Amino acid sequence: MIVVGGGVIGLTTAVVLAERGRRVRVWAREPAERTTSAVAGALWWPYRIEPEALAGEWALASLSVYEGLADRPGETGVRMVEGVQAGLRLDELGSWAARVPELRETDEGLRARLPLIDMPVHLGWLRERFLAAGGVVEKRSVKDLAEAGGSGDAGRVDVVVNCTGLGARDLVPDPAVRPVRGQLVVVENPGITTWFASAGHNDAKSTYFFPQPGGLILGGTAEEDEWSLVPDPAVAEEIVRRCAQVRPEIAGARVLGHRTGLRPTRHAVRLDRELLPDGQVLVHNYGHGGAGITVAWGCAQDAARLCED
Repeated sequence: MIVVGGGVIGLTTAVVLAERGRRVRVWAREPAERTTSAVAGALWWPYRIEPEALAGEWALASLSVYEGLADRPGETGVRMVEGVQAGLRLDELGSWAARVPELRETDEGLRARLPLIDMPVHLGWLRERFLAAGGVVEKRSVKDLAEAGGSGDAGRVDVVVNCTGLGARDLVPDPAVRPVRGQLVVVENPGITTWFASAGHNDAKSTYFFPQPGGLILGGTAEEDEWSLVPDPAVAEEIVRRCAQVRPEIAGARVLGHRTGLRPTRHAVRLDRELLPDGQVLVHNYGHGGAGITVAWGCAQDAARLCED
């Protein structure tokens, strides 16, 4: 079995499959630390993902896993951190929200203690967990999904799992997959210990900050159909300014770096099974928008079931 894609969706799916006894290889074009997943904020929250009902179930399944991983934050990169989703009410969200522990309405918005994930640490931990389960990671660029299921040096495999994110646009091909560019600023944390987010589902600009071990992550943007990965200095200044309106001490924080990433957005997540003419199975698991981390475990569990049908 081959999982194509080495971001958080691909690695999490590979872990679930390998721990169910499957022989799994991950084909990744680049190390996990260089994927879009690595530059994410990364707060658990179903943001820019459809369909909402399914996304909510995947998110809740993932939340349960992250709550357990938070017992070992230094190892897994997962911590449970208090914060607020500003300006939101429970009745504006789907039924999943009522099942999030301690999610409650306040004058500021919705307050909760949610998973906040240090992605470089978490991706490294996922890779090590996969290897410990007998998996193999290979650096390999794929130009055609049929290549992963074919013969040659790889040998014929019975199942290929497509976790290529934005790459699915060309590989499937699926023109419904589109980039939504996000830009972040990392600053020296002036002592902020809680997260804050004010982000509409379809807003091009948002305001959020997440305290991570390597600094305070400030955001952000959601620029549709924008492919550039070059940080815009003017946008960065505006991000800092917006965050400083919420917490004035951010204004004087030393800038440590800039991040950009392309969210693989689709009108709906594609998580399904395709039977190829030669009898091989192709399982698709892509199009998670801004919530790949949020739904990774739930989607991985469903993808694993599709591999077994």
